[in-house]
Amino acid sequence: MSPGDVQRRFDGAAGTFDSADFVLATTRDGLLVRLEPITIDARYVIDLGSATGSAGRALERRFKRAHILAVDLSQKMLQKARSKKSWLSKTVFLQADAAALPFSDHSVDVVFANQLLPWMPDCAPVFAEISRVLRQDGLFLFATLGPDSLRGLRHEPFADMHDVGDALVGAGLRDPVLDIDRLTVTYENTGSLVDDFSAIGARHCVRDDIEEMSLELELELELELVYGHCWGGGHRSGEGEYRVDAGKIEIRNR
Repeated sequence: MSPGDVQRRFDGAAGTFDSADFVLATTRDGLLVRLEPITIDARYVIDLGSATGSAGRALERRFKRAHILAVDLSQKMLQKARSKKSWLSKTVFLQADAAALPFSDHSVDVVFANQLLPWMPDCAPVFAEISRVLRQDGLFLFATLGPDSLRGLRHEPFADMHDVGDALVGAGLRDPVLDIDRLTVTYENTGSLVDDFSAIGARHCVRDDIEEMSLELELELELELVYGHCWGGGHRSGEGEYRVDAGKIEIRNR
């Protein structure tokens, strides 16, 4: 999916996004819990793929002295987020592609990305940009969906976590740690599932023929929630160069 396609989907979903963002809310809260024990002095924090700004408001509370930089490809999402901004907020709203960030090298302390990666056809350029803008020992914290998510409802699985870990290290991000949680969501029928996915701009994530299934069929949606963090300042691999066995990346099942 091209950046233009993603932008159009999220522009169209800006008005309904908050009504069906419970999966993103779950992983947002999970990321914030994982952030609690980490000590880092942050002046600039990027909320990458900020959508309507829910994570940004939580990040303002976590990093009280920091400037939050809300970055999203959708101008309408940013407008929605800006409408919720308190007059004391120091958040800045920027429309940009995650693979072409408008920030100087090593100028950012934290990058927070909640469910951005499932929208990326190739994570490597995004990781390269995050590695570029993060300062030495800066923190990249993210949540995404694992390959066990939406089994039977999706043509292609989400990225394998070892491939994600390999891409992180190859981009110059170091010491990645991943952990996995599970979420089961029960829908009354396929129609209600399609409505929720459409509301957040993610109708493409499920098979085109899903609506041909029985509308009377109760459906359990299984999601593999993957949380990860890593640090700036690692060695960026050259083409064809491999320095770390991704199979040795620590994965904790919760």
